[in-house]
Amino acid sequence: NGPTHVLVTVGSPDEVAKLAPDLAALARATPAGVSCFAGSGLRWKTRMFAPGHGINEDPATGSAAGPLACHLVRHGLIQPGEEIEITQGVEIGRPSTLFARAGGTRERIASVEVGGRAVTVARGEFRLP
Repeated sequence: NGPTHVLVTVGSPDEVAKLAPDLAALARATPAGVSCFAGSGLRWKTRMFAPGHGINEDPATGSAAGPLACHLVRHGLIQPGEEIEITQGVEIGRPSTLFARAGGTRERIASVEVGGRAVTVARGEFRLP
């Protein structure tokens, strides 16, 4: 099941890059994360805003990458089983690349796979009493 995301189609990757949402208004409007995307073929650009969860912008949203692949398959923008490359996080100085694929048919998604590359940005330890 996982978190709830709203997918918003934007005209072009450049337009996605230029987005400057009113984060306070967005937090009041919905607790869901809002994933804005544009692209074509197997290359897509996304930005995820989730101020209702205390995350103004997420640099890499694996939980939205799978639903994006499903959406693209269901709307005939990619074929089932094709792997898409998703660029995210550039605008906040934390560029990421995610990969996702949805298998099955347009009418019945049977599997979803998500992966990518990551870097450590923080490290810590918890000490329990």
